[in-house]
Amino acid sequence: MRSEGFPPIAAQDAKVLILGSLPGQTSLMQRQYYAQPRNSFWVIMGALFEAGPARSYEERMQRLMDRGIAIWDVCAAASRKGSLDAAIDTHSVQPNDFAAFYATHTQLRQVVFNGATAAALYKQHVLPILSAECRKLPTLVLPSTSPAHAALSLKDKLTQWQVITKKLQSNQSNRHSPR
Repeated sequence: MRSEGFPPIAAQDAKVLILGSLPGQTSLMQRQYYAQPRNSFWVIMGALFEAGPARSYEERMQRLMDRGIAIWDVCAAASRKGSLDAAIDTHSVQPNDFAAFYATHTQLRQVVFNGATAAALYKQHVLPILSAECRKLPTLVLPSTSPAHAALSLKDKLTQWQVITKKLQSNQSNRHSPR
């Protein structure tokens, strides 16, 4: 089954871009990023940025944008049976237009991958077509918030995801530095 992702959620002054792979079936049905209730993404965003699941989706998005966080997926579209990242047919991946996104979001300082699959898809499908300057944008792979990634506890995932707040704080002092 071919799935199509969502447009990015991003303010012009975004500093950190969080990339997933492709929305799962629950997210696609609800037209919301990370809508699967067992996915810990919103719990983690709640702990870090007061953008937790108790808030409306619109409030969560606005809180993240206000704090310099953008959300998107590597895939604009791909074929996949079910919702697992492992089921994405890598030959069917149509990546999002990162060159255009980076050109209009010039304050980005960090790309964070929500799991190893998102990082691998980006490396395979996006990096080869980016300009040399865009390829220099620092990247970081964090543990997947998916319920399928049960190797780490929520507490351990949150500990690792806290690096985002440190990246944003360090960016405050480097506000106008060139990429």
